[in-house]
Amino acid sequence: MAIFKCNACHHIQETSNQYIGKKAQCPKCKEKGDIYNTISYIKELTEQYLLQKKLLDQQAEEQTSTETDLDVLEIHDAIPIDNYDIHNTDIFSKKDHFAPIIKWFNQKYIQATVDPKMMDTRGYFDEAAIYMGTHYKIIGSIIQQIKYIQSKNYTTVKIVLSKYSKEEIKQILDFCKKLHQFTFIARYTHVKKDNIIYLTIQDIPRIKNFFSGMWMEWFVFVKLVTFFKNNDLNLPIVRGAELTFQNKEKNELDIFFLNNQDAPFCIECKTGEFRQDLNKYFELRKKLGIKKEHFLLCVFGLEREQAESLTTMYEITLVNETTLMEYIEALF
Repeated sequence: MAIFKCNACHHIQETSNQYIGKKAQCPKCKEKGDIYNTISYIKELTEQYLLQKKLLDQQAEEQTSTETDLDVLEIHDAIPIDNYDIHNTDIFSKKDHFAPIIKWFNQKYIQATVDPKMMDTRGYFDEAAIYMGTHYKIIGSIIQQIKYIQSKNYTTVKIVLSKYSKEEIKQILDFCKKLHQFTFIARYTHVKKDNIIYLTIQDIPRIKNFFSGMWMEWFVFVKLVTFFKNNDLNLPIVRGAELTFQNKEKNELDIFFLNNQDAPFCIECKTGEFRQDLNKYFELRKKLGIKKEHFLLCVFGLEREQAESLTTMYEITLVNETTLMEYIEALF
């Protein structure tokens, strides 16, 4: 027997094999649903279950992991220059990699806590983030829509394609396929006659956090480590370092690294409204003693001219997703 599944109310029932691959009206809500081969459908459900179990197990590990004392190494020993795959390595999560950063903060009487898993690229978070940042001008609104739907604790996203051009629709469809390939969404359906896409999002905390903003951190992190590798730069870098100052104040840094002269660089990531946070970042820069040229606020979607104008007005440096690496490369 085949299986009928309603895309609206999720009603499931058996039906004849002769209807596999076709659509039918749901007997409960009267909306249309798809008819699947039973074995293929169960196989897909099993794969999704195993994926969610893996992600939940990883999350449990992260919550129970604690940092131990680190052996302090010199900056030039931070990362061995080797033939590693940027998108499939745990080299950046090794304690001897980020030990120089812990030492730098200790010298300023600041306690820095680093979760090694924040730099482990052996999943699909980094690949998805690079795709999202590279094509942000077109798919930025889709990313924001997913983020909004998740914030309301819904799992279905409806994308109306009629307001986009043919080229934009092509890019959006490719994005949805990538999300499905990387298992960030459980299912996507393109209803061609209505020009609508339905996405079913994975209801997993790590996936929610990714769309809520961590994807931007991943984008910047991978861009930087790629630049380091291509230029034989042996630099320690961390993502999501948690700081505790002597007065017990706490801050979290999106991206932090040291250059070969032991000079600190900090990059914070934002999208949407950011103006109310400009003074907060300036105060953080002062507390850390980082030069304006080395403290960057990367605002995704911000126009180049606006970023340049705001940089002259405020005591931090503003860039966007396309000018970030232009700026970094000019400093090295």
